Amino acid sequence: MIAVTINFNSIVKLTDDQFYQLCRENPDVKFERNAKGEIIIMPPTGGETGNYNFEIATDLGIWNRQTKLGICFDSSTCFKLPSGANRSPDVSWIKKERWDALTSEQKQKFPPIAPDFVLELMSPTDSLKDTQDKMQEYMNNQVKLGWLINRKTRRVEIYRQGQEVEILESPAELSGEDVLPGFVLNL
Repeated sequence: MIAVTINFNSIVKLTDDQFYQLCRENPDVKFERNAKGEIIIMPPTGGETGNYNFEIATDLGIWNRQTKLGICFDSSTCFKLPSGANRSPDVSWIKKERWDALTSEQKQKFPPIAPDFVLELMSPTDSLKDTQDKMQEYMNNQVKLGWLINRKTRRVEIYRQGQEVEILESPAELSGEDVLPGFVLNL
């Protein structure tokens, strides 16, 4: 199963609250929304991808518990990006001061904030071009560091704010650089 994009804009343009309600009323379906307002229905991950997502999130979570520098999120968290898009990275992190600046209501719904760090792990059914476009969308919305990991090709694309994409072939580890100081993901 692949992601499906549906454009309802000529019929109805969902408000943020309506999109949130759509997601709440359909908890078994993972929705995203791009900056054009198109609804994207995301397929569930398979077992291997789900396990890798969990392991990566666990490593980031352990680092974050030790450093207490921010807040970690899993793939079920949807963020309202400055462009108007609603996106759910596989793993994400926000610096604590930025998260603490949000109101309680903003934290409960789809937080209106771009994460500082995002990670997308390619599933066998993911389109590379669509995922690269999504990574670029994150960068356009002020995400500072992003990793696109393609297990099949053993390739990692590193996205940094205001820089060209760096492509690594079969890296042994990734550094969180100055965004996630001291964090190293062992691949």
